[in-house]
Amino acid sequence: MKKLIIISLILVISACQEEKPKEWAYQKTVKLDGVNPIGIAVADGKLWLSDGDHNRLVQIDDGGNIAKTIDSLNRPMHIDALGETLFIPQYGNDKVETFDKKGRFELQLKDSLDAPAGVGLYKNERAIVDFYNNRILFKKDGDWISFGKEGKAEGEFYYPTDVQITDSLIWVADAYNNRVQVFDKTGKFVKMFGQDQKMNAATGLFVSENEVFVTDFENNRILIFDHDGNLKQELKKGIAKATDLLVKDGELHIVNYRSGELVRYELRAKKKS
Repeated sequence: MKKLIIISLILVISACQEEKPKEWAYQKTVKLDGVNPIGIAVADGKLWLSDGDHNRLVQIDDGGNIAKTIDSLNRPMHIDALGETLFIPQYGNDKVETFDKKGRFELQLKDSLDAPAGVGLYKNERAIVDFYNNRILFKKDGDWISFGKEGKAEGEFYYPTDVQITDSLIWVADAYNNRVQVFDKTGKFVKMFGQDQKMNAATGLFVSENEVFVTDFENNRILIFDHDGNLKQELKKGIAKATDLLVKDGELHIVNYRSGELVRYELRAKKKS
């Protein structure tokens, strides 16, 4: 009898300790002094923003103050990083550069780019968004492959702007087709979603373990999907012409381009409807 009571108590305690459902909730907006951010990345634990209007990258602290600057760029766009190395696509001069303690180097490609708008990194894999050529360049072990062309069908793009790589997939913000497209690592189309949400310029995306975050630029909102493309949440508070976003240390960081702001959301217990 005592064993049954103990087991029952354990089950009750476990049920009470079950994590309540959470959702993303607005935390605060940080004003950025003289920065019009387009892209955001984390390098060596620090937040970096691409300030395309001023042809530079800036590293900022928690208060939005500039700690470091990389100048003499040509409209840097959706940046990414591995460790301490930043990868910087430059829309204005058709180059992708890397930057770290070793220096600043141009990524060498056999193919020519026409306004690279974003880069994605995962282990030894690299992806580049080739904006005006409406395609993605992807490299894993050997040579670069190219996939995509202008159009509205599956596997076609209309000015893509951002890309993310996960363990088995490549995720693309197909900006002016107003959707997200997903491919395997041979460039084969897998799925697409977001087209039913009436997005207007899906400019940036971030893929976490369970969610896909998309900036809906002209509609001033963030859409959050699960990996199957089901809409989970819509964020509007503080969002004004957002271009990019990422999750760092459990917080969602969103950059507002025209107003020069960094908006933070955090996970909180979901309110009862």
